[in-house]
Amino acid sequence: MSDSSRSVKFKTMINNRYRWTLTVFLLSVWSLPLSGQAELVFAPSWRAPTYVEVRAEVLLWLDAHDLNPATVWQLSEIWPETPPPSSTPEQRMQWVVESFALIDPRARQLIDLCNLAESNPTPPDARWLDDVNLPAIERSNLRLYFARWLAQQSYYDEVLAILEGITPVQVADPAAFFFCQMVAFHQLVRPEESRMALTRLMEHENSLPDRYLQLAQLLQRDLATLENESLEHIARRMNDVRRRLQLGRAGDQVQMVEQGVLQSLDKLIKKIESQQQAAAAAASSGGSSQSGKPMEDSRPAGLKAPGRVTPRDIGHQSGWGELPDKERQQALQQVSREFPAYYREVIKQYFQELASEGEQQP
Repeated sequence: MSDSSRSVKFKTMINNRYRWTLTVFLLSVWSLPLSGQAELVFAPSWRAPTYVEVRAEVLLWLDAHDLNPATVWQLSEIWPETPPPSSTPEQRMQWVVESFALIDPRARQLIDLCNLAESNPTPPDARWLDDVNLPAIERSNLRLYFARWLAQQSYYDEVLAILEGITPVQVADPAAFFFCQMVAFHQLVRPEESRMALTRLMEHENSLPDRYLQLAQLLQRDLATLENESLEHIARRMNDVRRRLQLGRAGDQVQMVEQGVLQSLDKLIKKIESQQQAAAAAASSGGSSQSGKPMEDSRPAGLKAPGRVTPRDIGHQSGWGELPDKERQQALQQVSREFPAYYREVIKQYFQELASEGEQQP
């Protein structure tokens, strides 16, 4: 057998095996009860690194530095060889940045400034975090730590800028990464991007900190009812302009947002004017004496004719059309309840005509 024939035979065997595997999988899914099919979910797209994984990354970073005995002892206190009984990603994130602060003075200064209890503080200069020569573990985790502080101080544009270029797999607390994105996009009135970050965050709903979960659920309900270019959407963008001005922002970005708000308001005003003009045109055409439009079924025409019909002999053997007074009153009450109020007078007049006809017959 030639090499080409063997190759074709091998590919055919692989393809057949793939088809068989796929068929078995689909049949197994389809054969599940509905409850079993509902439990078939995809694995989360991210996970938080363990204590052992984070510690190994930090120790690898420390190998590039000359450490004095005091620093070595402090680091051993932060990262004992035996993992603690329990630790959260948020705690591990704090230990990571504290490790950086023991060695890098710039990290120490940044962390200290972020921990100051000030009202309306000015963001510290953190342009050194843009240095591509900075080790990835230090650069990514410090940027995320800074982004959390910026979000707390309502610097949402800066949050997105500082998070740009890093990925969740590079940080000790990926949930904080998606949380900061979600909040920043929401406050900047970018609902679609906020929904995307929210969806990623909720992949680990059961392990999120309570404050993350509660705010995420609130935003989820809020974003479900927010429509683009609606009055609510425009109002939120106006609030965003007000926030920017309060922070002392008056540059091109603010002017661009203001211009977008004005354009949306113009569109909304024109839409309302068009609706009013259409309603006025319909009202004027409907007020003419002659109209080609038939009367709507939802409105009664009124009972202008006598309401009499030619009597016909339909027989009385089965008692058809003859109800006892009590049952007839119940039927009339049921009809009155089920029909709209504006039909009641017509119905009442109709049955009064029937009653008067019965009294006139010998």
